[in-house]
Parts: sequence; structure tokens; C-alpha cells
Amino acid sequence: MNGKLIAPLAATAVAAIVAGTWFATRSADDDQFAQCRASQIAGGTDTIGGPFELINAAGETVTDRDVITEPSILYFGYTFCPDVCPLDTARNAEAVDLLAERGLSVTPIFISVDPERDTPEVVGDFAANLHERMIGLTGTPEQVKAASAAYRTYYKAQDSGDEYYLVDHSTFSYLVLPDQGFVEFFRRETSPEEMADAVACFIDKA
Repeated sequence: MNGKLIAPLAATAVAAIVAGTWFATRSADDDQFAQCRASQIAGGTDTIGGPFELINAAGETVTDRDVITEPSILYFGYTFCPDVCPLDTARNAEAVDLLAERGLSVTPIFISVDPERDTPEVVGDFAANLHERMIGLTGTPEQVKAASAAYRTYYKAQDSGDEYYLVDHSTFSYLVLPDQGFVEFFRRETSPEEMADAVACFIDKA
């Protein structure tokens, strides 16, 4: 590991997740996905996720409605990331393949937090090399910031003074359903099998 994992985020939701101190504010009786959840979120799942506008590998501006047309696993990272992002996105891709074996179609989505280097072509190649169905998205700094804020993620480029800078960023993967929106997040230590089991549960209960 280098400096890319979660930086101190006092008083933010991401820090709360890392500390494992998120608490549910509604009872399980009100939650159709209660049986599927391994985590609980302060304020409810409605506080995470929402509309975004980004740029796909073809250079086209797309919205969340354009890309989240089926259950999707979102990950915020960057293509120059030397270790964490490739491992996390490969895990997500493996989970997608495990779900496909069960007859469940899920889209893996990679959203860059490094718009200065991650052009549409670069992010498209990165996604395609990990999984044939993975969607790679980038955008202007403002678009990326807005998408990150919607999912309450963190990122900050290190000031190294050269083109090989690293980017500190949160490392959660987000399960989003077209009709329900965000429903669950997964930590790095979640295995492909565990992720596939959880995603299948959410799809079954949707």
C-alpha cells in the first residue's frame, strides 16, 4: 500500500464508514433489503448516490440514467493507480462473472477521479482490459467532483511536482439498482464470492 488509501476525513461520512460507526436510522421492518445488508448507513441509503453527468470512452456525455440500466457496481479510482485500483476493479469484474454464471446481469462501472490524465480513451482502455462489459467514465474536474460528492467519496491528488503523481482516494465499491438507487457498499476485503452473494440477494429482493 502507498498513500492512495483513505486519508483522514474528520467529520465526513467516509471516515465514519472506515471507522465502522455508521448506524441505521430506520428499522429492518421498513427495509426490503434488510436480509441482504452487511452494513448500516447513517441517515439511510438515500443520502448516498444521485444524478451525475460524465464522459464515456467514446467522448460522449452520459448521465447516470444512461449507464445504470441494470444492477451496477461503481468504483471511483484512477488508471495510473499502481496497485489498489487494479485489484479492486478486478475483484468487481470477477464478481460480475460469478453473477453471470447464476444468470444475473450486472454492469461494472469505473469512474475516474483523475480527470487530468484519464482521458476518455485512457479510461476506456483501462475498463476494457479488466472486463468486456465494464464502463469507463471520466469528465471535467467539475463533473468528477460532482459525481464523487453524490457518492460521498474522497480523492485528492498528491502534489509531487511531476506527471507521476498519486491520488489519495476512498476505495469502496457501490451497488446501485436502477429503480432503488444506491443500496450497499463493499470494502476492499470483501471477496468476489461474498460480493456476488450479496448482490444476488439485493437483486432477488428488488
